[in-house]
Amino acid sequence: MLRAGIVGLPNVGKSTLFNAVTRTRGAEAANYPFCTIEPNQGMVVVPDDRLAVLSKLSGSQKLVPAAIEFVDIAGLVKGASKGEGLGNQFLAHIREVDAIVHVVRCFEDDDVHHVDGSIDPVRDIEVINTELVLADLEGLARRRDRNEKKIRGGDKEARAENALIDRLLPHLDAGRPAVTLPCDDEEKRLLQSFFLLTSKPCIYACNVAEAELAAATADPDGHRFVGSVRLHAAAAHAAAAVVVSANIESELVDLAPEDARAFLADLGVADSGISLLIRAVYDLLGLQTYLTTGEKETRAWTITKGMKAPQAAGVIHTDFERGFIAAEVVAYDDLTGLGSSAKAREKGKLRIEGKDYVMRDGDVVEFRFNV
Repeated sequence: MLRAGIVGLPNVGKSTLFNAVTRTRGAEAANYPFCTIEPNQGMVVVPDDRLAVLSKLSGSQKLVPAAIEFVDIAGLVKGASKGEGLGNQFLAHIREVDAIVHVVRCFEDDDVHHVDGSIDPVRDIEVINTELVLADLEGLARRRDRNEKKIRGGDKEARAENALIDRLLPHLDAGRPAVTLPCDDEEKRLLQSFFLLTSKPCIYACNVAEAELAAATADPDGHRFVGSVRLHAAAAHAAAAVVVSANIESELVDLAPEDARAFLADLGVADSGISLLIRAVYDLLGLQTYLTTGEKETRAWTITKGMKAPQAAGVIHTDFERGFIAAEVVAYDDLTGLGSSAKAREKGKLRIEGKDYVMRDGDVVEFRFNV
């Protein structure tokens, strides 16, 4: 299962956000640096209103949503790449995740200590980015030195690696993450093998004050902190940013869904920032969902974008992929609009697809297989 790591400076609301995302109280959230030491982990349900609609249509006994794993990682301080604070642990834990949720403090509160004594989200972003870049530069320099001996022996792969490293070093040295380096397909393959911290996809979670949530959600660029984060994230990191209020989200944890919606409506907010963040992370990880439905259950299955039908079938069971014959596919909108598979078939909306079919998000599928 793919994992997203929640990172940020100490006291920016990481653990509070983690508790809200996972709907638990599992991570300690306190007003002092390094209240998180060992990473907390939790499974997170991906919000998907389509499941309830399909379940009603099929008379399903239960719903099974898609899920991804979130990890709450210890706060980082300047000098982490040299072992300052919990730097070594931080870097080790971040290497193990597939995407980064960078929580940025976008609120002022004299009662919540900031490690640098003032609120400047762009500065905070670059503190962490600098430490990740420094760690990557050190690792690439060692790799380049190791490759020199192989190159003298005629190793073409090592030569290609060093050619890419020679492009990466000045790019990183300028403070730019590896993920923003233009690469062809072969270079992307090599880059993936380097396991660089700055090559991981990233999204920024702008943690705003409760009283500013509605305005920041309606006009993020108009918020004095969120606007600067969005601009900097896009220009310097090719990344997006979402608005959340970790404190408000923590209050929603104990509420029933209908009560949570009413609470948000009273604040002038249409949807939970956590829901938006989870869906954004799901997309950031290159994931999408196909659906199965019947009397027993309606379920969302997680696959990577671009996956073909046999591999998607294998997510259910390896026998489905091994004995794949065909997939009966209907788009969610077509099925729910017509009201039944029979009507979808009658209108020509239910298709029989073969081994080369590339799955689409929202496909409602029944696989045919034989083993």
